[in-house]
Amino acid sequence: MTGGEVAGILVAVFWAILVSFLAVVLVRLAQTLRATTKLVVDVTEQAVPLLADASATVRSAQTQLDRVDAIATDVQEVTSNASALSTTVASTFGGPLVKVAAFGYGVRRAMSRKNDDAPAAPSRRTVIVGRTVPSARRKRKG
Repeated sequence: MTGGEVAGILVAVFWAILVSFLAVVLVRLAQTLRATTKLVVDVTEQAVPLLADASATVRSAQTQLDRVDAIATDVQEVTSNASALSTTVASTFGGPLVKVAAFGYGVRRAMSRKNDDAPAAPSRRTVIVGRTVPSARRKRKG
């Protein structure tokens, strides 16, 4: 064997090893791609129903929010009506009721004075703006 033949055999062995290595790499890559494809299919099969459920939940929440908004609007309207009604009642009956109460108080005072011909006893308390101060107390005989 000559040196050229040996070199040719070495090159052929090198190419055989290189092709074998590339074949192993390609087989492993094909297995990885199959596993990845199966994983994507499984995730898709599970994600689609979850997304459908989430979409239904969001629609239901939107419906409930619309109902709450309608209720809040109705409550605001009722509050406004109640405020207007109380203002109307206060302005309609407030003045006359105060006058009737004052008249009733005056009648009672007049009736009590009529029954008591004696002058009213002086008050035991002295009023100073904003507070009440008791008058001097009597000393007990002891």
